Amino acid sequence: MRRVTASPAFKRALSTSRPALQAAQASIPRTKLFINGEFIDSKTNKWIELRNPATQEIVTLVPEATPEELKYAADSAAEAFKTWKKTSILHRQRKMLDLQLLIRDNMDRIAHSITLEQGKTLADARGDVLRGLQVVESACAIPHMLLGDNLEVATDMDTYTIREPLGVVAGITPFNFPAMIPLWMFPLANVIGNTCVLKPSEKDPGATMILAELAQKAGIPAGVLNIVHGAKDTVNFICDNEHIKAISFVGSDQAGHYIHERGSRNGKRVQANLGAKNHGIIMPDANKNHTLNQLTGAAFGAAGQRCMALSTVVFVGKAKEWLPELVERAQKLKVSSGFEADADLGPLISPESLKRVERLIDSGVKEGADLVLDGRGLKVQKYEKGNFIGPSILTNVTTDMECYREEIFGPVLVCLNADTLDEAIEIINKNQYGNGTAIFTQSGATARKFANEVDAGQVGINVPIPVPLPMFSFTGSRGSIRGDVNFYGKSGINFYTSTKTVTALWRHEDADAHVSAVNMPTMK
Repeated sequence: MRRVTASPAFKRALSTSRPALQAAQASIPRTKLFINGEFIDSKTNKWIELRNPATQEIVTLVPEATPEELKYAADSAAEAFKTWKKTSILHRQRKMLDLQLLIRDNMDRIAHSITLEQGKTLADARGDVLRGLQVVESACAIPHMLLGDNLEVATDMDTYTIREPLGVVAGITPFNFPAMIPLWMFPLANVIGNTCVLKPSEKDPGATMILAELAQKAGIPAGVLNIVHGAKDTVNFICDNEHIKAISFVGSDQAGHYIHERGSRNGKRVQANLGAKNHGIIMPDANKNHTLNQLTGAAFGAAGQRCMALSTVVFVGKAKEWLPELVERAQKLKVSSGFEADADLGPLISPESLKRVERLIDSGVKEGADLVLDGRGLKVQKYEKGNFIGPSILTNVTTDMECYREEIFGPVLVCLNADTLDEAIEIINKNQYGNGTAIFTQSGATARKFANEVDAGQVGINVPIPVPLPMFSFTGSRGSIRGDVNFYGKSGINFYTSTKTVTALWRHEDADAHVSAVNMPTMK
């Protein structure tokens, strides 16, 4: 297999933000691997500190799995596939039905882990789990989703299609949705008949480890789901291992481009969701109260750490006069630990993320934007060491500014102005990303024009974050995706299966025939 050399920038993108510890303190809990149906202690001498982003206290040490452990995971998945693929579809459906119930019953436990490791509020963490659970519930309809086609193409001759599992598939997930994104991947892959090697983010793997425990309780056999940890070396193993047939990835641009290139060159099917710059168009005729409420939540919720955050707003015409009221609503949001009942948004994932967000705000000011709400320098009582930044708003932003070009991934809203809807659409269509967009208007004609002409994969009309429910698929486009098959829904089924087409001839004459046919068969 051809190998792609990792650039220094990519190595930084995949390495942990804190140094790997050569000798971990024995008193600190260590995250285990889950391989071949067992939770095992890693033999590595490289450990990654995972700190509570609200307090900087070390929560756990995450192992960088050894080459032997990674091989064990892939080999276990390959061996398990031999029998798992032969189980009936109704058997696998039953496992998903049991899994979805266990997830629902353990939602608060999973949410607690997310808040502890990632920082988002408990309410938001429950939503994280719920949106993933909906994908599992959808996967329970697998007998219908795997139906093939059948046609009698000639007398006594039928052609039909069969959807078959690929084999061993892999998932690489980001820190911002520790439950939802893993649940986009392994349940659908497993219920189809694939086995899976999953690498959660080293910044918050706890939710995935709970999901592995629940999968085990649901009766998912040993080797069907395997969880490994690490950074660059683990990713390279996934891209190179001969057993792994497909890779699902959600994360940053640098890592996604690299994984897509390296995996594709090694003959693997790759789907990769990358960065985003989602625009919201505010028309003067929109319902002001609804629009400002939705915009505030979509821009600043989850501390802006969503790939579908509405991080950019384009005010059309007189709609810019609503800006002072938007600032007032943003100022009322409570920033604190996600465990505080009145918190609206929690900390950023790391001190490095905080520095990056602050730098991009500063770059906007230096390039001529107006900082009408500055959340920098925020110190939260009881959590003075946390990675906190309050909602921030930059106005009079132009498309050449760094704060517009870059995905900030923090609670920062950049505001542009346009005189007309056509001008606003042009701004969106010239941006490199195409994950999602939204328009707020009370005009059906305006909404239809926008939906038809805007170049983005997911469009919201008076809906700020138009992430589809799992009966549809997540359809980010342009620079926000690599690979041409999307996540979950019908696209997810296509990604995790190959299609076999069978043409069969059963001649009605042969029901009583005793003479072999030696002539070339012809269609009648």
